[in-house]
Amino acid sequence: MIVCIAEKPSVARDIADVLGARTRKEGYIEGNGYQVTWVFGHLCGLYEPHEYTATWKQWTLSSLPMIPERFSIKVMDDAGVQKQFNIIKELVTNADEVINCGDAGQEGELIQRWVLQKAQCKCPVKRLWISSLTTEAIKEGFAKLKGQDEYKLLYEAGLMRAIGDWLLGMNATRAYTLRYAQRQQILSIGRVQTPTLALIVKRQQEIEQFKPEPYWEIKTLYRNTTFSASQGRFSNEEEAKSYAAKIQEAPFYITSVEEKKGTENAPRLFDLTSLQVECNKRFAYSADDTLKIIQSLYEKRVTTYPRVDTTYLSDDIYPKVPTILKGIQSLYPHLIEPLNKVKLPKSKKVFDNKKVTDHHAIIPTGELPKALSEQERKVFDLVARRFIANFYPEAKIATTTVLGTAADVPFKTSGKQILSPGWKTVFMTGPTDNDDKEEEEKTLPLFVVSESGPHEPSLLAKQTTPPKPYTEATLLRAMETAGKFAENEDLRDALKENGIGRPSTRAAIIETLFKRNYIRKEKKNLYATDTGIDLIATITSDLLKSVELTGIWERKLREIEKGKYTAIDFLGELKQMVRDLVLQVKSDKSGAQCPICRKGKVIRGKTAYGCSRWKEGCNYREPF
Repeated sequence: MIVCIAEKPSVARDIADVLGARTRKEGYIEGNGYQVTWVFGHLCGLYEPHEYTATWKQWTLSSLPMIPERFSIKVMDDAGVQKQFNIIKELVTNADEVINCGDAGQEGELIQRWVLQKAQCKCPVKRLWISSLTTEAIKEGFAKLKGQDEYKLLYEAGLMRAIGDWLLGMNATRAYTLRYAQRQQILSIGRVQTPTLALIVKRQQEIEQFKPEPYWEIKTLYRNTTFSASQGRFSNEEEAKSYAAKIQEAPFYITSVEEKKGTENAPRLFDLTSLQVECNKRFAYSADDTLKIIQSLYEKRVTTYPRVDTTYLSDDIYPKVPTILKGIQSLYPHLIEPLNKVKLPKSKKVFDNKKVTDHHAIIPTGELPKALSEQERKVFDLVARRFIANFYPEAKIATTTVLGTAADVPFKTSGKQILSPGWKTVFMTGPTDNDDKEEEEKTLPLFVVSESGPHEPSLLAKQTTPPKPYTEATLLRAMETAGKFAENEDLRDALKENGIGRPSTRAAIIETLFKRNYIRKEKKNLYATDTGIDLIATITSDLLKSVELTGIWERKLREIEKGKYTAIDFLGELKQMVRDLVLQVKSDKSGAQCPICRKGKVIRGKTAYGCSRWKEGCNYREPF
């Protein structure tokens, strides 16, 4: 008997249907030589500290750092989980072969391997690796099963991620709570959670500390077109006024008209982060909402695997594109019909095997969606239109720059004209309307060099503005690029190497910050709460707060997956990191009893330690 273990019951039903297993049993489906069962989430996890040794049950600084000689896993303490695990164990014990049909990613590999380890699986194990749940994809996957050893590095990377989170989270949370917390407060610290919170706190401080500075702009209206003074901003009001007065009565002359023709490519296909960003911008969906919606679309077989960090397709997808388009043509007849009459382009901006590892970008599967919710329909429409657009021609545009002058003061304006919409046609209709119509309205009238006429100058007094608060969209980008702002897609790709978290976990990190009352939301904007601000102020370790340092750690985890770095080296580095962190906290005098009055606590100021009872007259103070 061949036992297949899927990631959840709904996926198991899809797989069983393709395999011809029809008989429902308790906890699995049987038939045609197969038994198809399932996990649901993490059936197994790492031991709690007290399960390694009783001395780690009590929270004490003397027991830190907690570094097990060997990490152990257990079946989670839940009646439903225990029951399903026992079913899996019995099936695996009697199996001739096991097929790991888990989620095709790092976390899915870890979940399945832990279950098989606890079930003491002795028979051969193969791996099903698919990017969609269509009947065709499942059949193709079973025809290309691989040995479990081919995914060993993926498992090791997932294991090191779990151990790293345990070591840092358990030790840092206990150390900081014991040393700095008040009134039984828990200071929850996480490897990705804390630097993400630090990003929000830092932005909030930049906004609060921002001091606006005045500046002046000179603009003039000529032939219903606004021209700006080429000098840009004036920091001196008197200088700005003198220029404004100078041009008041002078005629306006056109000195140069330059038109540059160019092209624009369609926006890249979606990875999970870019889809979450787009949904937050357009529909105000949270990152977690978007992940749940696209996961549901995947399970309904209408979109491909969602937890991906690439915007490219592998070459083997190209022959399938006409079939995919034909499958959804009834939804987009006017958009897809023109593609049926031409040879579809195969651009390197879409198809590149070197940019695809385990999975390709999120695209439609070609199956016609049925019974979608309003949210699912909107997200599917985004994915489908983005896919269709990438097989349309480039958009042809003309950018016109016009220079003018009044009393020898130079002015400038520019505008864009769409000569041929190309892929922009895909976004000009429907519920996911783009901003292209606005672009068309920015076209300029026809100007001729040496023409002149009256104009209406104006002097505008303005102030510099503070940075904008993070939204979930901009925070996701900051996590993806280690806090570095990048509009250019190629630059974002390069920065992803040091991003923090994985596409599949970033939404959960943001949700955790909400649940722990470290951040709050006002409309779309994210703000740190007093609790969150206090936590970041308390943490002295750069490692815990730095997006860059955490990003380097993330890169090493990716290198383990690629075989460029060893799990043993990573674990050794990790243990030393935790030892240093705990020593730093233990060496910090704040939180201890005041050595003078013996009643107050030692607290840390900006430059020195002092007694918390300084208002009551205790004069203990010691510089750092």
